[in-house]
Amino acid sequence: MSPERAARRTSRAPRGQWSTLEGVPIISVRCTRTLVSSLLLGASLLLTTAGASAQQALFDHQLRRLHSGETVDLAQRFAGQPVLVVNTASHCGFTNQFKELEAIHQRYKDRGLKVVGFSSDDFDQEADSEAKAAEVCFVNFGVSFDMFATIPVRGAGAHPLFRELARQAEEPRWNFHKYVIDRDGKVVASFPSRTRPDAPDVIRAIEKVL
Repeated sequence: MSPERAARRTSRAPRGQWSTLEGVPIISVRCTRTLVSSLLLGASLLLTTAGASAQQALFDHQLRRLHSGETVDLAQRFAGQPVLVVNTASHCGFTNQFKELEAIHQRYKDRGLKVVGFSSDDFDQEADSEAKAAEVCFVNFGVSFDMFATIPVRGAGAHPLFRELARQAEEPRWNFHKYVIDRDGKVVASFPSRTRPDAPDVIRAIEKVL
């Protein structure tokens, strides 16, 4: 046997263990595959945990429906679903966006999209009573998507759901700010009041999360 072949045989290590190449340790293919698989599994677990945390921050709450005694568990209603969140008011120049929001609801509800409105008086434009606010959205505009009782949506006193929206994106600058949320509870896009619910950019964001 030549000296070169003898040296190569001596440097070999059993399968799955360390070996050397010109004195430098290398990992066998088997060990490399195991390491890669472990790293991928760890990354997957981190992403799953992050998704669960985002959903918990957004939806781990109970809120009362607008002008109703019914309380809804938001996690049961919205977690794991694509969601379009909007803060609403009855006496705003953008209140007529209720009509377009309802059209979006009808267009995408069978594909899983949840449109949800949160009444707010942070900009002093909500009706004086829930009965009147309900009349505006349900009667005047025929809203059939979920609407919830008045909550604060900006600043230190904002409801935790809107604090999480602000953390991920931005806080509402006015009524009818829109947030598109994917199935993992991540805000993928937010749009100001002047961007209408059926604007091309909004539709593209919605289609992306379905």
